[in-house]
Amino acid sequence: MKKDEKEFERMVHAYKSTIYTVCYMFSKDQDEVNDLFQEVLINLWLSFGTFEGRSDIRTWIYRVSLNVCVSIDRKKRKAGRRIPLEMDINPFEETDSNSRQMEMLRKRISKLAPFDRAVIMLWLENMSYDDIGAVVGISAKNVSVRLYRIKEQLRNMSDGAGDK
Repeated sequence: MKKDEKEFERMVHAYKSTIYTVCYMFSKDQDEVNDLFQEVLINLWLSFGTFEGRSDIRTWIYRVSLNVCVSIDRKKRKAGRRIPLEMDINPFEETDSNSRQMEMLRKRISKLAPFDRAVIMLWLENMSYDDIGAVVGISAKNVSVRLYRIKEQLRNMSDGAGDK
């Protein structure tokens, strides 16, 4: 195995949960998470040789992951609605209270605009406002303002039976 391949493999192993989290926030089911994860890995590999280290590797991974997920999300929205295949099992469905609350939060976040989804997801990952700003390309002050507005939007969303 070449040096670059080994370095890439180590990077993916170290940051796979970061990549997975981004993909999870932009998906509706496990298959979509897996597809997004694969697309992110392809894009990371294609640009791995050009990463110059001007930013933290984690910031770069977030930026690539978000760009891929937002781009695919836009394409899906343009393509229109698809009718999903109904399955008897749902890997996203959990029975304990924490899992239900996490799923409710994920559903609410999925209703946000892609940029706002990215900001709140990074905040939920305990990133600093400066780091969030570096990933999404806005100032830390702007991150603060956007987070306040996003949290208000999430609070005001209903949890009626029709929400998905």
